Amino acid sequence: MNKKIRFKLSLRFAVLAIALMVIVVGCGKAATPATTPAPQTSETPKPANPDLILATTTSTQDSGLLGVLIPAFEKKTGYKVKTIAVGTGAALAMGEKGEADVLLVHAPASEKKLVDNKTGINYQLVMHNDFIIVGPATDPAKVKDTKTAVDALRAIYASPSIFVSRGDKSGTDIMEKALWTKANIKPTGSKYQEIGQGMGQTLTMASDKEAYTLTDRATYLATKKNLKLDILLQGEAALLNIYHVMQVNPEKFPKVNAAGAKAFDDFMVDADTQKLIGSFGKDKFGQALFFPDAGKKMEDLGK
Repeated sequence: MNKKIRFKLSLRFAVLAIALMVIVVGCGKAATPATTPAPQTSETPKPANPDLILATTTSTQDSGLLGVLIPAFEKKTGYKVKTIAVGTGAALAMGEKGEADVLLVHAPASEKKLVDNKTGINYQLVMHNDFIIVGPATDPAKVKDTKTAVDALRAIYASPSIFVSRGDKSGTDIMEKALWTKANIKPTGSKYQEIGQGMGQTLTMASDKEAYTLTDRATYLATKKNLKLDILLQGEAALLNIYHVMQVNPEKFPKVNAAGAKAFDDFMVDADTQKLIGSFGKDKFGQALFFPDAGKKMEDLGK
């Protein structure tokens, strides 16, 4: 092979080698993934003080409503709620001592004291349901024949039947005591049993004893499957059960979580929350357990 031919072959091999190097480098670059920007997150910033104490009634817990509202509030705001479910009287007492940040209660006459002395602020109407009188299906006191709660209590007290009272200074207990007063009766003796318990326990005892009691409709419906109690009196305008929310005033109690309380107060009257309240129970009981009332006046309820 002469020198001219060898030169041409060497040149061809050199060109081929260069071409292969270009291809390899190009493939290497193509295999390198492009850098993408980190996705933007929409997480709610964590509050400076995330711990919030809610003092409320047993009915909001026993009915299951808080099991829907609290997770929604926590997800929306980043707060963590410690719920203390007691009678309204005890919840209001916690507010008076600055032992809770926010209150959800249902005894308007008792609530007025805290609002008037500026312990409770941002006092807002949230919702209502109603009180009912329940008892055994046999109805030995003939409560079904009465027209008002006052007449029903008179009939119960005149019979050998037992009446089970919460006796815990709750909103329900306050309503019951007011009805006895209107009936001009001061109930005593073995026929009138005060147990100092929440609504769920009171209903259970009334069922076990084949007795009568006054209850909020929501707790009754939520626990009805375990009870041998029927609704015997309902629908009276005087038996409305009205719920308000209020903050504990940080000017009186600087250690309360004012920002968290304000957030919860606002949440309870927010349009989305009001929709949740209005739909709660419909899927399970075929009817709402509470009626949303934000922005309404008390005198317009039940109309």
